[in-house]
Amino acid sequence: MLEKFFNLKGNKTSVRTEVIAGITTFMTMAYILAVNPDILSATGMDKSAVFSATTLSAIVGTLVMALWARLPFALAPGMGLNAFFAFTVVLGMGYSWQFALTAVFLEGIIFLILTAFNVREVIVNAIPMNLKHAISAGIGLFIAFIGMQNTGLIVNSDATLVALGDMSSHTIWITLFGLVLIGVLLALKIRGALLIGIFAATVVGIPFGVTHLPEGSWLTLPPSIEPIAFKFEFSSIFTIDMMIVLFTFLFVDMFDTVGTLIGVASKADMIREDGTLPRAKHALFADAIGTTVGSMLGTSTVTTYVESASGVAEGGRTGLTSLTTAGMFLLALFLSPLFLMVPAAATAPALILVGSFMMSPILKINFDDYTESIPVFLTIIMMPLAYSIAEGIVFGMLGYVALKLLSGKAKDLSWVMYILTVLFVMKFFF
Repeated sequence: MLEKFFNLKGNKTSVRTEVIAGITTFMTMAYILAVNPDILSATGMDKSAVFSATTLSAIVGTLVMALWARLPFALAPGMGLNAFFAFTVVLGMGYSWQFALTAVFLEGIIFLILTAFNVREVIVNAIPMNLKHAISAGIGLFIAFIGMQNTGLIVNSDATLVALGDMSSHTIWITLFGLVLIGVLLALKIRGALLIGIFAATVVGIPFGVTHLPEGSWLTLPPSIEPIAFKFEFSSIFTIDMMIVLFTFLFVDMFDTVGTLIGVASKADMIREDGTLPRAKHALFADAIGTTVGSMLGTSTVTTYVESASGVAEGGRTGLTSLTTAGMFLLALFLSPLFLMVPAAATAPALILVGSFMMSPILKINFDDYTESIPVFLTIIMMPLAYSIAEGIVFGMLGYVALKLLSGKAKDLSWVMYILTVLFVMKFFF
């Protein structure tokens, strides 16, 4: 049944490979179960309730991706978008968390409409093939950078902005242990290398105090979402501030999701020769549904996770991968102490090495044509430096349009590219 539904043979994969891939994806993104409640609770939201809302929204979005889109991508409330929700809209602008949830709900409804009318799919398909490859490489640098920061290998610096962390830290050495172990397993072509590395680093971290074993029972009942579910502030819908907040949510989520889908699909060789992504509309519906349902449950914008690349790197090619990830989130609802004990030092090696895997599509890019290679470079470099997939796409697309127009190659541009350019410029000023 699984073979037929997910077409495993046609996708050159197996149940074992897909399950390992799904677990690996979950392990590299499970940090959101701890981080999202921490961030959103700063607004006054009930932290325990946010944990349940985070997990449930991840299950809903990922199940839609698994069973409808049948693609190996997982979803959960997005990093960056949750920070904008908490620190800009609520703590910065002074609005209630109910106001912010209302903006997220409206964003989800708008995305459902845009997806139904193929607007988002048109944008995905309009991005030139070389920029699609560049997005994969840029995401690779970005998630490797995230992995290094999460474990303290790279830290903030007032003098140089970033610097090498404290190399006497146990956390860093456990990360390096995981990095070497996974590298050796990959070289020996052992299946499940990333997952084995995460598990081994978690165990090694116990005697060094990096991995903290949970106290009390590992089996818990999910906290109630009653304090935050369906808490909307519809009286603020027609205000200027709501429009500004809503536009920001829409813009960032739109291009983060598009970038992640393209980047991970490019690495998995899922993009067709004409540059289109199979079942892209279904995939885009998944994050629109996830965002809408997530806002009802009481959490920030749900988006496709770049950490899905770790599952793809393990061989995940179908919705069975994401179905497994959804199943792991369901387990986490009841076994949260077990999953939350996995430290960043254990997952960081997987993110760093997946970053290296994501670089391979760069080999398909023609660097002799500067109207192609310069926008490619801007896309790749801006993602980690601006700490945003969306901003990397913006700079790459603007550079692409400008260079093509000024070099007499306007025929390479579609009308969608012109419209996006205008929107990007407007975004900078307004």
